[in-house]
Amino acid sequence: MAEKPRIALVVGSGSVKCAAALGLWKALDHEGIPIDMLVGCSGGSIYASTMSLGFSLDECIEYTQTLWNEKVTNEKNWRAMLSAVFPKMFKFGHDFGMISDRQMMKNLHQVFGDKTFADTKIPLTIMTTDFYTGEQVPLSSGKIVDAIRASIAIPFIWSAHRVGDRVLIDGAASNPMPVDIAIKEGAEVILAMGFQAPLPSKVRSVSRYAFHINGIMTNNLYQSNFAFHNAVHHAEIIPIFPDFERSIRLFDTDQIPYAIEQGEKATQEQIPYIRKLLNL
Repeated sequence: MAEKPRIALVVGSGSVKCAAALGLWKALDHEGIPIDMLVGCSGGSIYASTMSLGFSLDECIEYTQTLWNEKVTNEKNWRAMLSAVFPKMFKFGHDFGMISDRQMMKNLHQVFGDKTFADTKIPLTIMTTDFYTGEQVPLSSGKIVDAIRASIAIPFIWSAHRVGDRVLIDGAASNPMPVDIAIKEGAEVILAMGFQAPLPSKVRSVSRYAFHINGIMTNNLYQSNFAFHNAVHHAEIIPIFPDFERSIRLFDTDQIPYAIEQGEKATQEQIPYIRKLLNL
């Protein structure tokens, strides 16, 4: 291990549960342990971005409650749904999504404005997926709003988002726990915070059905990808998987304080080992 090993925090997909990353950050800050790089995927991209820009814990909580709430699913994309029924008339294509992204984009601009990756205090990478090739597309330049919007473009729910010359969707579609990005960037110690995607208890609408199917696929991909990277790479990958004793659904933002508490608790259990790795 290097004399001053670089430490990375990878926040995987998991919607509201990703708030546990703020508890991890709180625990590390209490110990005087700095984070050298951040990687976020899907819901994790929101929390990684707020942390990378140097917002305080209270600001991160406030901003993420602003960003992620049920209002973002209130407006249906009727033209897109008509395009599914009448594809030639309404020109069905990669921009299909049952929910309008109008409110989501408004929320993102309210919090991040025109900030770019160059404005971050801690180097940040956000994982997305190329719609046409299925390739992983990690973003570390350009506007943060565009990167997050692409990373949370859940298939069938929100449309793909164009960044440069690529059409991008949810990072969880290719890599819901992108520890390989931290490995490639030379991190010697990787804190991997992962979550099982929440599944709706009842499937009573097309959108709930889409969330359910996406959740199943994401959970399976998350488990297999993480197991692979943990087995074949030599970097110290420390899994930090908070134990949630109660259900946290997709838009349960009132559970953010509880998620933070559980993230802090799970991190504190690993603090002695982290300090040993960092020669503290």
